[in-house]
Amino acid sequence: MWRARKVTPEGGLQLLQQQQQKSYSHIPRPSLSSSHQVIASCISFFSFTCQTKWLQCFPKWRVLGESARQWDPAAQPGSRTALLLEACLADMVSPVTVVKSEGPKLVPFFKATCVYFVLWLPTSSPSWFSALIKCLPIFCLWVFLLAHGINFLVAHRSASRILAGLIFSAVGDAFLIWQEQGYFVHGLLMFAITHILYSSAFGMKPLDLKAGLVMTLVSSFCYTFLYAYLSGPFTYLVAVYIALIGFMGWRAIAGVQLCNDLWTWTKLSACIGAVLFMVSDLTIAVNKFCFPVPYSRAIIMATYYAAQMLIALSAVESRDEDDFRKRN
Repeated sequence: MWRARKVTPEGGLQLLQQQQQKSYSHIPRPSLSSSHQVIASCISFFSFTCQTKWLQCFPKWRVLGESARQWDPAAQPGSRTALLLEACLADMVSPVTVVKSEGPKLVPFFKATCVYFVLWLPTSSPSWFSALIKCLPIFCLWVFLLAHGINFLVAHRSASRILAGLIFSAVGDAFLIWQEQGYFVHGLLMFAITHILYSSAFGMKPLDLKAGLVMTLVSSFCYTFLYAYLSGPFTYLVAVYIALIGFMGWRAIAGVQLCNDLWTWTKLSACIGAVLFMVSDLTIAVNKFCFPVPYSRAIIMATYYAAQMLIALSAVESRDEDDFRKRN
């Protein structure tokens, strides 16, 4: 059975062009489900029509990999199908495979989130029970990462830093339950540490100064808008916090590289999670310092839980790549 060699999409394109004059022999197709038949049809189409512009536009269609192996298990090294699949499989782990493997681990998180919104405990009477209900989805994300094994967390520093960020987030959530009792700054500090850990997990490569410039402008605009409503220590505390969350957003967005088509689904997950986190915190700031925001609590918590889930999900990329290499 053919196994993919590690090649770049450009390498796969070059090999495809060298084989353009060779004829493709059809082979009997095994029985597939309707969804796999659709994927197999896509593979068949690309096997005959894939030219330079197609591979330049779609070099990351690794999602077709697993079904392609079922569709063409007898593909020999050097055939058009094999070369096409090398280009597709060289870059990215199948999101379908990841959803099947990671989805069940997230079921407790979704249940805990539903519990929070169903109970909808009043914020006017803070208690340890309300703190537990608010933090429960984050606890489930701890379990989600720990379910991958301690060795995985030790071997991949980005995953361990995201777990540490989730721990500080839970502590920050608990402090914010008692924010009217003077613990808002404590929660702010916990989430500031969270953003530092997330930034470290996302790394400094690629740098992407354009994304950094955009985030600087967005952060500056947000602080300028809030500045008139701030007083006392919040004048500089909010400035530092906005700088930290803006930096975290920059590192998450920089990793996507949509223009260069070097993104993976986990990097996109981190990017969307970071943006949602910023939306959640901006809503908190406007609602607390400026004016009441309609449905603020629902907006804040929905975007916050979604952000934390997506950022936690981005930590599994290293594990997925390891598993994929073992299978190949």
